[in-house]
Amino acid sequence: MGKAPDTAAVLLLSGLSPEQNAILLSSAPPGFQTRWLSSRAPIEEKLRAVADADFVLLWGSAVEESVVRAAPRLRLIQILDAGYEHVDLDLCAALGVPVANNGGANSWSVAELTVALMLAVLRRLVEADRSVRAGRWRGDIKGHELYELAGKTVGIVGLGHIGKKVAQRLHAFETDLTYFDPVPDRDLEAALEMRRLPLDDLLRAADIVTLHVPLTPATRGLLGRREIALMRPEAVLINTCRGDVLDEAALVEALCQGRLRGAGLDVFTQEPCGADHPLAAFPNVVLTPHMAGATHESVLRRARFVWSNVQAVWEGRQPQSVVQTGEPGLSQELVPGGR
Repeated sequence: MGKAPDTAAVLLLSGLSPEQNAILLSSAPPGFQTRWLSSRAPIEEKLRAVADADFVLLWGSAVEESVVRAAPRLRLIQILDAGYEHVDLDLCAALGVPVANNGGANSWSVAELTVALMLAVLRRLVEADRSVRAGRWRGDIKGHELYELAGKTVGIVGLGHIGKKVAQRLHAFETDLTYFDPVPDRDLEAALEMRRLPLDDLLRAADIVTLHVPLTPATRGLLGRREIALMRPEAVLINTCRGDVLDEAALVEALCQGRLRGAGLDVFTQEPCGADHPLAAFPNVVLTPHMAGATHESVLRRARFVWSNVQAVWEGRQPQSVVQTGEPGLSQELVPGGR
């Protein structure tokens, strides 16, 4: 990169659009020399680019072990997403490289889409739109088969940045809020009249279950056949976190048997998923293309947070929203909600 001694070299590995990358890099503070590489770039190109990098930014991208090992100057791996399953935290700890995520910068966006999916399923909005466009007006949609969000018991699985934002928005809908998380939030419980429940009890009680956990070994397959069987037959399942948290085959089975009212998913086990995905066959399922965190405002918040974190580390201060401190055994990862 040919950086001067008084500048920091920053490498962005991104799977996102050039326009989004440009927004991020254009907001870099003075003294940071930036370079962007596509996550699909040849590994040899990544190895050359990272050789004198002080910081690596990841946006919609994983980072290979060889790339991390090829960066002797690396001070921080900064993820622009909430999830960090695509980074080897043990390797980073062994190499003394801290890892941070986006500090909840996309939590507003994800929370809004989460509520939108609930409404779309309960009010059958996608079916209604298709019916009108086809000239069938209401078609097969009957008023008594549509449901309000008000008064429903909602179970929030994972009360991190996103789960909290979801709870705050649902409080305005006059819902009965429950949550499952290993770390209680007594202040939020009091403010929103929330109840903390064991996962099985939450699944049995909730009219709507919404998932907001990071993907870790502890949360992979968190909702499987046994857990889905605990849910009420009129319940709705929402997933805007990671596809592998949910057993999709078990969800398909439950929908086929009429054991759930419907579902809304923004994430899938394999992405992108095609039109032949088994869940696409159900009219009571709303599917979106992993877009919950993708808003203009979210991009700007991520940029502000990321450059604040990078600058803090460059100046010798501690980064925020750390998921791995860079010291073996000192991961600050919290499950299920993360923070």
